Amino acid sequence: MTLRFYDTASAEVRDFVPLVPGKASLYYCGATVQGMPHVGHIRSAIAFDQLTRWLQFRGYRVTVVRNVTDIDDKILAKSAESFAADFRPEPGAVREEEWWALAYRYEQEFLKAYDTLGVSRPTYEPRATGHIPEMHALIQQLIERGHAYPALDGSGDVYFDVRSWSKYGSLTRQNIDDMQGAPDADPRGKKDPRDFALWKGYKEGEPLTASWASPWGTGRPGWHLECSAMVTKYLGTEFDIHGGGLDLRFPHHENEMAQSQAAGHGFANFWMHNGMVTYQGEKMSKSIGNTVSPAEMLELAPSRVVRYYLGQAHYRSVLDYRPTSLQEAAAAVDRIDGFLNKARERFGSGFGFVAGAFGESKATMDAFTAAMDDDLNVPRALGALHDTVRAGNTALAAGDDEAARNARHVVILMTQVLGLNAATQPSAGDGKEQAALQVLVDGQLAARAQARANKDWAASDAIRDALKAAGVVVEDGPDGATWSLQRD
Repeated sequence: MTLRFYDTASAEVRDFVPLVPGKASLYYCGATVQGMPHVGHIRSAIAFDQLTRWLQFRGYRVTVVRNVTDIDDKILAKSAESFAADFRPEPGAVREEEWWALAYRYEQEFLKAYDTLGVSRPTYEPRATGHIPEMHALIQQLIERGHAYPALDGSGDVYFDVRSWSKYGSLTRQNIDDMQGAPDADPRGKKDPRDFALWKGYKEGEPLTASWASPWGTGRPGWHLECSAMVTKYLGTEFDIHGGGLDLRFPHHENEMAQSQAAGHGFANFWMHNGMVTYQGEKMSKSIGNTVSPAEMLELAPSRVVRYYLGQAHYRSVLDYRPTSLQEAAAAVDRIDGFLNKARERFGSGFGFVAGAFGESKATMDAFTAAMDDDLNVPRALGALHDTVRAGNTALAAGDDEAARNARHVVILMTQVLGLNAATQPSAGDGKEQAALQVLVDGQLAARAQARANKDWAASDAIRDALKAAGVVVEDGPDGATWSLQRD
């Protein structure tokens, strides 16, 4: 099956054809680091981590950019508050925290959560504050093209003129006249209340450290502008996929797309949005007390179980949390581990597998591949994973070692793609490093075998070259590919 994804902009599932053969470029919105990560942040990161892993498995060289919004109205407001009780250096101490210190502190909390839940580090993770010159250049382009203007009240603000861009509202299929005014700045300096801020002039009482000189006056960037400037620097004016949570679709992504295309950029070829997380069917809200944080989940279950839960639904669907959700996820992870542990007891840490020779497990591997190719259908892929586990257990019980070995290898490949690192590695001193290397290389060889079967020679060569650069020599034979470490 051809790799296909749902594109929010066209409202249809389309074939994924990368702009550069053999490569894929992905930008997804990271956090505004004004507080601790919530479950929506982590679900989104896991969804795009699954996408990244699948593109890599399919043989693409993937460049991933995830931004950090480290300057924003919310960050400035939060920094003006007194230290929360758990951050006070001593009892009774009350003082302000510098906005940049607060942003950095929470940025580390996000990184800790991502790492704990197995979200791969992106290729680049730029901060907004490090890209002010790029933002100035983009604003100037928009002014020169007639799509932006300095505020009419002399405040130093610069706005995007939404009525100058006929496609404004196309991502969310809205009519401008039906939209509410943009709440990001006082409307008195705007031509239209819906015009949104590209640059915000310095206001009395704001930290001087949170402003930069510009041709339009001292100030700071607007939220939407930041992403457009950063993605263009790292992925170019046109790239494959832009992702983020469904809650960002409007106004953030609508405004990103409008200002970027108005500047003459092709921008994203696909827009992908993950669904929200609810609590027993209701929207999570602190005011009614029905929220659950990633930290709270990690107190209730191991990180792999939490990742299984947060990544088990189709990325576009709503994920509902119930008190039993983590217990159900734990039972599913235990079934996978149970088979893999029994297989390790039978066969040891070696694999004895020729890449591409899946044997009786080929049907479930094909089902897994078809599911992931079909708009990243993780629920169906998990079904194939558990079918393979059941078949592997049956093979072990029947003494069919070949079928059990192949089932084990397929299960390991599937869990690797889904970021569910199975707890079956031997203890330190018992070949742990070699076993881990075996899993990783065999995964790449399986992806290469699939690419060769699809006659995608560019992807096949890219995988071979990447392995060679890492010191892994691949040899093709009549029974498939084998590998060895390059020796000096």
